[in-house]
Amino acid sequence: MHASCICALIFFLFFISTKHRRIMRNYLLAITALYAFFDGDHQVSSFTSTTLLERRTNHAFVPRQGKASRTGRNPVVTISMTASSIDATASTGNFIETELRGAAMRLHTRSQAPKEGQAKEKKMEPYVTTHADYLAFLVDSQHVYQTFEDIVNSVDELSVYRNTGLERVQRLETDIEFMVNEFGLERPTVGKPGLEYAEVIRNLGTPGTIPEFLCHFYNFYFAHTAGGRMIGKQMAALLLNKKTLEFYKWDGDLNEIKARVKNDIEEMVAQWSREEKNRCVAETAGAFQGGGALNSYLSGGQSPH
Repeated sequence: MHASCICALIFFLFFISTKHRRIMRNYLLAITALYAFFDGDHQVSSFTSTTLLERRTNHAFVPRQGKASRTGRNPVVTISMTASSIDATASTGNFIETELRGAAMRLHTRSQAPKEGQAKEKKMEPYVTTHADYLAFLVDSQHVYQTFEDIVNSVDELSVYRNTGLERVQRLETDIEFMVNEFGLERPTVGKPGLEYAEVIRNLGTPGTIPEFLCHFYNFYFAHTAGGRMIGKQMAALLLNKKTLEFYKWDGDLNEIKARVKNDIEEMVAQWSREEKNRCVAETAGAFQGGGALNSYLSGGQSPH
C-alpha cells in the first residue's frame, strides 16, 4: 500500500510538471517570437521563464477573443515597434544600420534590447483589446500613412519614395471596411494620436526638413514590416479568427522592396552634411513617440514612450 501511494505520488508529480512544461513552452514560444526581431549581434538570446516574466513591459495587450492560457491567465504580449532594431535587411557600415539603428536601440529598454537598451522600464497593465480598439488603431494608422504619401507625392525631393510598394492607405481602407461590416462597428473619426502624429509629419514634410522627415518615414514604414506584422498576427489569431488583413500584405517580395527603399535612403543620405545627418538621428525619439501613441489603442491608452 505504501509503495502504491509513492508510485501514485510520483506519477502525479510527473503529470503536473509535464503539463506545466508544456504550458511554459507554448508561452515562451509566443513571447520569444515577438522578441526575435533583433538582427545581427542583437539576436534574441535564449530566455528562461524567470527572465521572460520579468520582461512583460512595453505595449501590453490581451486581445478579447483569444483563449485563456492553461494557467488561467491571459499572457501579456510585449512588442517593440521600431524599425532600426527589427529590420533584418540592413547591411553593416551604412547610415541606417549604424547611426539610425544605434539611436533607436538606446531608446529601447533592457528587456527589449539586453545589450544596448538604456530606456527606463515602464510598467504596462494588462488590457483586453476590443474590435473597436483595433479599428481605431487602423483608422489612425491610415491617416498617418496618408499624410506620408501626400508629402512624398508633393515634394519633388522625395519623388524617389513614390510607388515603392510599401504604401498602405488603400489596403487599410479595405480592412477598415471589413471591420465595420463584419463586426457591426461604426467607423470612428481619426483620434488624437493619429491627428497629432500626422501634424508632426506634415510640419516636417518641407524641403528644409527632409532629414527629420526621413527618420519618421523610415521608422514608421519599416517598423510595420516587422513588429507591425507580429501585432497583425496576434490580432488575427485572437480577434479575427486568424484572418490576415490587407494591411499586412505586400505585392512582390517584401525584402526586395525594403532593400530598394533602403538603398534610395542611403543614396540620399550620402549627399547630406554631418549636420543634416545629426538632425535625422535626433528625430528618432519623436518617431518612437508617434508610433507608440498609435499602438496605445491596443493597450488601453498606455504607451511605453
